[in-house]
Amino acid sequence: MTMSHLTPQRTPRARSALALMLPWLTLAVVVGVLDQVTKQMVMARLHYGQMIPITSFFDLVLVFNTGAAFSFLAEHGGWQRWFFTVLAVAISAWLLTLMHHHRHEKLLPAAFALIIGGALGNVYDRIVHGAVVDFLHFHYAGWSWPAFNLADSAITVGVVMMLWGQLFQHGAPSAHDQTRPGAHS
Repeated sequence: MTMSHLTPQRTPRARSALALMLPWLTLAVVVGVLDQVTKQMVMARLHYGQMIPITSFFDLVLVFNTGAAFSFLAEHGGWQRWFFTVLAVAISAWLLTLMHHHRHEKLLPAAFALIIGGALGNVYDRIVHGAVVDFLHFHYAGWSWPAFNLADSAITVGVVMMLWGQLFQHGAPSAHDQTRPGAHS
């Protein structure tokens, strides 16, 4: 008996599913890596609370957010660090299953990849730094938007794309659905 008989072989269907998901998984990794690279660059050049004006409406600033979006729950005793870490990992796992389910589409898997990459970029921060590193600060005429990062931007764009796909493309059969036997018209 040769070794090839002992090695499990991937079915063509499994290879096809992985091949269809690979661009979206790559996008998620790229988002996470770019997020971390930008955060490392800011942490190497700024100290906590330092603000560098770039334009009349945009500054670079180094802050750490122990809460969620807009510092929600930031003032609590620290339990939120692990709560948001577990929540982000669980949502990312769920989005991976949705990515697999929608692997023949383009918009929804791209949206899921952006959300996963951003979520895992912020998970890394929570584990390593105990808080999410934020550094992009926009303001105008006395109004100020809370500082955020590339991961937050990817998550926001991904959620908008996901909502768009669900609201305006829901029910429209994909090319894959049209070729499947018994697909709905």
